[in-house]
Amino acid sequence: MTAALPLAASVLATLAPASGAQAATFCDRANALTAAEQDRLLRFAAVVREELGQPGGSAALVSRSGLDLSRFDIRYSHASIGWRGDSGAWTTRQLYYSCDESRPRIFDQGVAGFVMGTDDPKLGYISVVRLPAEAANAARLASLDGQIALGLLAGTYSANAYAFGLQYQNCNQWVAELLAAAWGNLATGDDVRMRAQAWLRESGYAPQGVDVNSPFLMLASYFVPHVHLDDHPPQDRYEMKLKVSLPSTLEAFVQQRYPASERTEICHNTRQVVVHKGWTPAAAGCEAGPGDRVIMLN
Repeated sequence: MTAALPLAASVLATLAPASGAQAATFCDRANALTAAEQDRLLRFAAVVREELGQPGGSAALVSRSGLDLSRFDIRYSHASIGWRGDSGAWTTRQLYYSCDESRPRIFDQGVAGFVMGTDDPKLGYISVVRLPAEAANAARLASLDGQIALGLLAGTYSANAYAFGLQYQNCNQWVAELLAAAWGNLATGDDVRMRAQAWLRESGYAPQGVDVNSPFLMLASYFVPHVHLDDHPPQDRYEMKLKVSLPSTLEAFVQQRYPASERTEICHNTRQVVVHKGWTPAAAGCEAGPGDRVIMLN
């Protein structure tokens, strides 16, 4: 199992020359954690769980920094819908790529498991966007409705799927289309993805082009599994700016549509956990800024 990867940079850094083993390399990327790293991430997850457990809201947009995409100025790579159960515990519902089945699936995961899906156990970020009650309830009901959630699942996964294409899908695009189905009150049907994307366009969802900044990376689709270019418009390929759904584009859309939404960023380094409120990003390296709450790990 692997979470969605918006672009191929980190994969390219680890791949050997093209071979039949590339798909296995992609799927076996998880690194074993040391006892100290596990302890740090579990303590970090406890703070995330505490923040989610604050009163109010039955659903939230929950994103994590997974792969290092800093070369693209991207902090978050993977988004999910977090929902509060009747017991008060939070679960994240997300798209993942099943390596065993070679297809995308919908997967529920607890907070600790979601937090541990990171490439760097020494530095990590979680973003929680709390939705107003009506929007949260609609998102929760849609995400838990199997007919809706599975009806929006594409048959083929692409890490860098075009945001307005039907050929492929990545994890963040599934979340975008789920929110469209929920907030647009869309009926299920074979064309629900097309209608969800039309609703997103009409509602002002406009992912900014990711500057790939390297012709070499544009060739990734020829030798990196789960990366494609054939769904992107020719002009975007020519300009090397790919319109891909990312957690940041989802958050911008939520803020624009529901200004009362509240954002909390929780991060950790090897020394501390920092809880940062607001729409401005937390400091690089998870250093504390004015008004931030700090929990020491040592």
